[in-house]
Amino acid sequence: MKKVMIYAYSNLNLGDDLFIKLLCERYTNTQFLLYAPKGYKKLFEDLQNISIFPSDTLLVKVGNFIFRVLKVNRPFLRTKIAKKCDAAVNIGGSIFMQVNNWKNQFENKEGMQIKNKPFYLLGANFGPFIDSEYFLAYKNLFSKYTDICFRDSYSYELFKDLPNVRLADDIVFQLKEDLKIKEEKNNVVISVIRPSVRKQLENYDEIYYKKIKDTIIYLNEKGYYVTLMSFCEKEGDKEAVEEILELLPDRNKIKVKKHYYKYNIKEALQTIANSKFVVATRFHAMILGWVFNKPVFPIVYSQKMTNVMKDVGFDGLYTDFNQLENLDVADVYKGMQLNLIDVSKQAKKSEQHFMQLDKYLLE
Repeated sequence: MKKVMIYAYSNLNLGDDLFIKLLCERYTNTQFLLYAPKGYKKLFEDLQNISIFPSDTLLVKVGNFIFRVLKVNRPFLRTKIAKKCDAAVNIGGSIFMQVNNWKNQFENKEGMQIKNKPFYLLGANFGPFIDSEYFLAYKNLFSKYTDICFRDSYSYELFKDLPNVRLADDIVFQLKEDLKIKEEKNNVVISVIRPSVRKQLENYDEIYYKKIKDTIIYLNEKGYYVTLMSFCEKEGDKEAVEEILELLPDRNKIKVKKHYYKYNIKEALQTIANSKFVVATRFHAMILGWVFNKPVFPIVYSQKMTNVMKDVGFDGLYTDFNQLENLDVADVYKGMQLNLIDVSKQAKKSEQHFMQLDKYLLE
């Protein structure tokens, strides 16, 4: 049985956790190793082919501190675990955004490769980035990878001259979860974020929360109750839910449910699958809404959403944070009738992410 190291964003974010789940379920005869917080043992306790090596024990924290003092920008235990593996897969979405200390981040990415072993980059988009040095550094690194499959045309176009670069729709499009769907015809799911967690949105909390509040009141008046959904507590989603609830009159609060994703993927998927309509600020709330054949009204906070909307041919109603102040909440409601799209083609194309990895692990 081959051993494969997984590199992923491990902050209990529903979208990224789905990537890990889909990867492990596709290759049941492969043993996967993941360096992540100990909560991931609980999250994936039903997956028999993944071993979690906790990244948040005292010993590991001390070891990582020593590495940082020595100016080594890679976790010591992760490096040790990876050496036991036959290959590595870096699976994730927005994992190449340029930050101020990007050279430290780049060194960490360089350290993910295992000497003389295949390395796969799956599911990502590239950017946003602001200078050519960043782009060229990653282009050189990418040229050393075995296989790269981006999830949007924008990223693919940046690197398409590399022979190992491919394009496929987002990995989550291929989700085929066995759910007993009982559509609640008067339930609308609204996935929310805390805008100020992101530097480019640091002044948007007030207007965003107000517009979500106004949307809830409008939907309540139309006979709908709302489920406010947090995809990632560590990124402030739960806090956003609570702040929005504080803005609501008592008569509306009783028509609002809360769903906080943490350790139960199936329950989170069930919440979306049972809804009538999805208002999606989270990227994967948009994707999952489409997967479960729901009309979706996107609230775009990042170019990655716009890029994918363009790729799938979405021409329905939506807003972005630059236009948020001018949003008429009646348009959100109109989206319920206008924003349904068929993503069956995307579901099929999505599986192409694993085309090269299939050859390595299944043949």
